[in-house]
Amino acid sequence: MGFLKPPKMPAPPPLEMPSTDDVPSAEDEAREKEEAEKLRRRQLNRKGRRSTILTGTGLSEIEDENIDQKTLLGG
Repeated sequence: MGFLKPPKMPAPPPLEMPSTDDVPSAEDEAREKEEAEKLRRRQLNRKGRRSTILTGTGLSEIEDENIDQKTLLGG
């Protein structure tokens, strides 16, 4: 069946790019205020690593204690 050939495809129509004359700007003051408010709220609700670790100024107390105590295993 080598004599059957597929029909040729017609050329696609030329691509027309839409004009950008009537596109409104996405940058306006109301949108900037809204984004700033969202960012402020996210920053307030954010919990970082500092809020989960409960150590503070108590680290100096560990240094004052005698840590070189004999253990039961080493006699």
